[in-house]
Amino acid sequence: MHDHIAEAIARPALVRTGERLVCLRFETMKVVSALEAVRHLLRTGVVAPGDTLVDSSSGIYAYALALACHRFGLRCHIVGSTTVDHTLRTQLAVLGATLEQMPPAADLKLDQDRRVRRIGEILRAHPDWHWMRQYHDRVHYLGYRAVAEEIARELDASRLIVVGGVGSGASTGALATWLRSSAPGVGLVGVQPFGSITFGSEHVADPDIIIAGIGSSIPFGNVTHELYDTIHWVGFSAALSGSVDLLRRHAIFAGLSTGAAYLAARWERDHSDRTVVFIAADTGHRYVDTVFARHAEAAPVASLAPVEPATRAGLALPWSRMRWPAPA
Repeated sequence: MHDHIAEAIARPALVRTGERLVCLRFETMKVVSALEAVRHLLRTGVVAPGDTLVDSSSGIYAYALALACHRFGLRCHIVGSTTVDHTLRTQLAVLGATLEQMPPAADLKLDQDRRVRRIGEILRAHPDWHWMRQYHDRVHYLGYRAVAEEIARELDASRLIVVGGVGSGASTGALATWLRSSAPGVGLVGVQPFGSITFGSEHVADPDIIIAGIGSSIPFGNVTHELYDTIHWVGFSAALSGSVDLLRRHAIFAGLSTGAAYLAARWERDHSDRTVVFIAADTGHRYVDTVFARHAEAAPVASLAPVEPATRAGLALPWSRMRWPAPA
């Protein structure tokens, strides 16, 4: 029995979705990193009960940090993206977290830059508050150790490829780091949206959307580029097809980044003899109208394949793949 709902949410499920294809399914993945990060900060005396933790978030991490603060008796303040929706705002308010939501921005970079600047202003006014720095502090790797151990118990890690949206770099980077400590040959495939600077696709704009949470317009310190063997860049239309197929074929209702990871994982499985685990970071509730209500538009996933350009200059919608490091 768990003492708090955050501990239950932090436990993922491994679900078979075909031959040598496994979904690592979370309800809200970042609860794993936030919960263990806060526990570590309390244990080491960096923060104490009653302190205020602050960070920037596009949505999922805000909920995760609010749950962790609720669990350990801390205050939570979030500088939120324009993408924070009504449901999440309401949950944060009831949980006791305070939210400053940025007004609509013309582009993602402006939104992220404004949030970072606002964090700096807050810390100057409240120097006793602790900035969690989810994009840069390796304390967010700690929670994934237990997840990696669970994967290793269930699957042969020596013949494993992990696929997931890169985002802050913590989930994929941590899983690969912990798994490789006992099985050095574990493969790591990162999934990116077009327009993200993290792996150099900022010159390719997706006219539909930048998939929230797995890309960035500013550098993230938790992204260790050397950990990745391959990168897939997946656009909105291809990710929509992946999300719809995953629900239709396997009854897994997950977010748009999961649809992108599912496509990439199917490709890697079909072009190797390894078992592939792909990360489903959250549920599909935020995407009911923008993705799942448009299920008639979904292309059959078997009809989709990535282009594999010689250099990053050749990256193209709706889906590209390159070995990493990749020439510019």
